[in-house]
Amino acid sequence: MISFLTPQGLSGARLQPLCARSLSVTSSQNVSESPPARADSTFKVTMVPGDGVGPELMTAVKEVFKAADVPVEFEEFHLSEVQNMASEEKLEEVLSSMKNNRVAIKGKIHTPMEYKGELASYEMRLRRKLDLFANVVHVNSLPGYSTRHNNLDLVIIREQTEGEYSSLEHESVSGVVECLKIITREKSRRIAKFAFDYATKKGRSKVTAVHKANIMKLGDGLFLQSCAELAELYPKIKYETIIIDNCCMQLVQNPYQFDVLVMPNLYGNIIDNLAAGLVGGAGVVPGESYSAEYAVFETGARHPFAQAVGRNIANPTAMLLSASNMLRHLKTRDLGGYSTTGDFVRAVNVQKSSNYC
Repeated sequence: MISFLTPQGLSGARLQPLCARSLSVTSSQNVSESPPARADSTFKVTMVPGDGVGPELMTAVKEVFKAADVPVEFEEFHLSEVQNMASEEKLEEVLSSMKNNRVAIKGKIHTPMEYKGELASYEMRLRRKLDLFANVVHVNSLPGYSTRHNNLDLVIIREQTEGEYSSLEHESVSGVVECLKIITREKSRRIAKFAFDYATKKGRSKVTAVHKANIMKLGDGLFLQSCAELAELYPKIKYETIIIDNCCMQLVQNPYQFDVLVMPNLYGNIIDNLAAGLVGGAGVVPGESYSAEYAVFETGARHPFAQAVGRNIANPTAMLLSASNMLRHLKTRDLGGYSTTGDFVRAVNVQKSSNYC
């Protein structure tokens, strides 16, 4: 096993051998076809280090994979809006690689606040081009690392292709800006179904829809209505609703009452970071995003941590856990991945002396 330190120096968290970890089910419901055949017995994965400490965290992933002799080949692309490494051509190169490989691992691409003629950030454009509609963050307490709330185990599922992140803003008259929040029945039902399917396959008992329908009666009201309609199709899963501001307070006071939470885009961004703080911070929580065809693995709390660049203090736990989840995703279909029989046999033959399978 490969151990790595928490921010406090505890070696309680571990990246376990590939075949010893519990199986992921979110991937199996989203990837419908096997990847292109690989004669060299390796899986090709797109890697986008991102900004801040992202490149350092990716170096940790590559070193761990090399030490464990993991049969993954990374196609690395540096895409950044703040380091003069962003262009339409570069974006298309990254998208082409992601579409070919169908699996990627990514750091945070920092989004500058200055308006330079394009409202949608490169992060948002990647998600839209790949239709990465479902973001999943599993907030799980680390063994041996004590926090105010221990033994936490909850999942945050976020719709991330519309809502306040629709990039539809304009200045109607001088000094007056209109910002449109888009909520559609189609995408609300899709993320609700994803959440209930996730709860069913993972053996979870409750789904809670997070909203602000008391104020945004039409927008969040439609989201809530869509969740309620889907809940009727899953009678074995308990369904509840909670207003976003109360949800934040309840998470701080008594997070144990939650199991799976599903919510629109902005609320998910806030709750992801709040919940990460409950178990140790942005450096310890993994995340992943899914479309019907693609999977992207990243940290659960998206923070570039630019002030730590070059200081060798960034915690690699979240990215290593994301990489571990990615390996489970690459397994055969019955185990929650998409490898073919030939892929699996070749990998076992090549890696039979390794200690992870």
